[in-house]
Amino acid sequence: MESTPSRSAALFLQLVLGLSQGGMIALGKLMNPVTRKVEVNLEGARDTIDTLEAIESRTRGNLEPDEARVLRQVLTDLRLNYVEELKKASSQPAGG
Repeated sequence: MESTPSRSAALFLQLVLGLSQGGMIALGKLMNPVTRKVEVNLEGARDTIDTLEAIESRTRGNLEPDEARVLRQVLTDLRLNYVEELKKASSQPAGG
């Protein structure tokens, strides 16, 4: 077995990590590079999580152990941060 990831594994990880970064931007954990602001878009974050869940479901049993581990970790991180932001949003007064 190769010690370095194959090109397809590297591209898969690039896709997963790119989606993760987009999710973290939507959760306000990273600055939006376009607006240069930290913004929260819970609907966009939920869409990213749903997309990654679909990828996880559709690729189950076909991933290398490292690919599956990274995908699981990204989903865990996004889910935990999503719940945290959801709690913050629900504790804020309406209109604020």
